[in-house]
Amino acid sequence: MSEYIKIKRGLNLKLTGEAVKSVLDMPIAEIFAIKPKDFVGLTPKLLVKSGDNVLAGTPLFYDKNNEAIRFCSPVSGEVVEILRGEKRVILEIKILADREIKHFSFTKSNPNEISRDDVIAQLLNSGVWPFIRQRPYGTIANPSDTPKSIFISAFDSNPLAPDNDFILSGKETLFQIGLDALKKLTPGKIHLNLKADSSPIPTFHQAQKVQINTISGPHPSGNIGTQIHHIDPINKGEIVWYLNPQDVLIIGKLFHEGIFDATRIIALTGSQVNNPKYFKSVVGSSIKNMINEAGLKEGDNRIISGSILSGNQIPMDGFLGFYDSQITVIPEGNHYEFMGWLAPGFNKFSVSRTFFSWITPNKKHNLNTNLHGEERPFVMTGQYEKVFPMDIYPVQLLKSILIEDIDMMEKLGIYEVVEEDFALCEFVCTSKIKSQEIIRQGLEIVRKEFS
Repeated sequence: MSEYIKIKRGLNLKLTGEAVKSVLDMPIAEIFAIKPKDFVGLTPKLLVKSGDNVLAGTPLFYDKNNEAIRFCSPVSGEVVEILRGEKRVILEIKILADREIKHFSFTKSNPNEISRDDVIAQLLNSGVWPFIRQRPYGTIANPSDTPKSIFISAFDSNPLAPDNDFILSGKETLFQIGLDALKKLTPGKIHLNLKADSSPIPTFHQAQKVQINTISGPHPSGNIGTQIHHIDPINKGEIVWYLNPQDVLIIGKLFHEGIFDATRIIALTGSQVNNPKYFKSVVGSSIKNMINEAGLKEGDNRIISGSILSGNQIPMDGFLGFYDSQITVIPEGNHYEFMGWLAPGFNKFSVSRTFFSWITPNKKHNLNTNLHGEERPFVMTGQYEKVFPMDIYPVQLLKSILIEDIDMMEKLGIYEVVEEDFALCEFVCTSKIKSQEIIRQGLEIVRKEFS
């Protein structure tokens, strides 16, 4: 039976630079890169070396902690560089792509007609398995586990986020095949969560073998963590898997056509982009061509792979993150305003009524990276609770992590959260506490303790 969830606590950031809803099919980028640091808890073991030729679907490396999990090339071409950091840690595996992608052929099959083990084997061998992640910890799902449910958020409530209704329109067949495969992986429900105040496309509202839930409210209503907390909360020892709607399409194409097709529609957004738009690209693509096509405004810009709240900074010639379907470009906040706090601030965004901008709540703002202050003592002010829609004490959880009290972390809900769930807390924090880093620190403490 479907559920309706109303989120009351949160915050919608209205920003300039939303992508125009038209997709530009760009030529294949020259260079692609898969970055092991995109995967939490991964220890990579290489299967290729510089100079090797690969097809889309050829394994590049596997996880030393679980050798069944392979990571495959998204394109065909030549491995041109394996970039290493300190202690020879693998940072990037770069591939010089062919002009036309050639795919390794996997077995075509109907997920409804094969066993659960066969579905898992197909996902593992093709390199598609890493798209499935789990709570707790936000790591790649362990294929030997059985999740109590699987979650798919059909909408993203992050600022300037891509519109999944637009991206997945007309993809009913592949999406359903992907759902059929996922249904084999859990005896529980697949929760497909839709935005309550919009008309869903047939791809979503006609989906079979899922429980369709509707969710209303401000960001983070589209976050998986918020949805799991309100629909099927995680207790100690329980596991929930989740993935993005575009990743369901990749699974569908694997079983329907027998290929690893890592095509993804990317939204290039942000106030510093001249022509924000959608691009048809591939996982791990260089962003250089997209940036050149859309054009950037003059100035010192910050390019973010992912959301403005929880994405990762990348250079102009950087590469799209494995799980990202958005690139955001905003101004760097490397300047100071003399006594700026005394100005009326009609154009300044504020969560409180510090500035007169609260008179125009629907106005779109052009934010930069300036913190507007420095780190201060970490005190309880009630700020976090206004934007944190879970029944968890966020400040107390953060402090239990700082003193590494595992028992208290468990009691305060460490298993239900990952970094993005605290992104708004970090944004509104007057103490400038790096909440997301602290949450990852706590998750790693617990994960290593019980691994």
